[in-house]
Amino acid sequence: MATLNRDGVGLHYEVHGNGPAILLSHGYSATCRMWDGQIAAFADRYKVIVWDMRGHGQSDTPDQAAFSEAATVADMKAILDACGETRAVIGGLSLGGYMTMAFHLRHPAMCRALMLFDTGPGFKKTEARDAWNQRARQRGDDLEAQGFAALGTSDEVRMSQHRSALGLARAARGMLAQENAGVIESLPSIAVPTLVLVGANDTPFLTAMDYIAGKIPGARKIVVPDAGHASNLHQPAAFNAAMGGFLGDLP
Repeated sequence: MATLNRDGVGLHYEVHGNGPAILLSHGYSATCRMWDGQIAAFADRYKVIVWDMRGHGQSDTPDQAAFSEAATVADMKAILDACGETRAVIGGLSLGGYMTMAFHLRHPAMCRALMLFDTGPGFKKTEARDAWNQRARQRGDDLEAQGFAALGTSDEVRMSQHRSALGLARAARGMLAQENAGVIESLPSIAVPTLVLVGANDTPFLTAMDYIAGKIPGARKIVVPDAGHASNLHQPAAFNAAMGGFLGDLP
């Protein structure tokens, strides 16, 4: 366990095992603890790096202006730099998956491969993006007004502990909200091996994952039966088998 100081913002990260590096980013309102099953399964032969995004878990909560997609991508790069890694498999679930694609957009040379779990690519149309951003801002307002009671009861949320609801509120406004169509428009340019994995019961994300798999050249798409949004928690054996098979096939 370690803390990285990023311009005064403390970021919690952990390094487990040795070998080829994997950076895993959690979903919104979860923490790095959602990856414990993958740490246990892969740290014997990979260097598994996990972290808490700013405002989440054991990481600090800076001012609202310090939350953004760009800041999150910069955090990911800084953690890899701190671990001495110039190239890694980059993966994430939900918001973490979106940030994985955003990371590739800015740092393609640092990506050995991508693993995208139960996520979406953003929106091409301004109207759809505005509607999403309005929901993100409302989520932030609810968390600031109601505290953790506004979080919900998803599996990845229930297993997470956060310092304050304010951090999650600011993350909703600054990290869930999207500024442009850069990520979705970048998909055809992804030239590294990519795993696109989704739970069969994750209805809101099935179409988005089909879109991602269709736009990324050569993407490997896997649907995990009887799994919802947190596919790694619902069906850990099937998830790890899919992830292990993909990693084992990398050049």
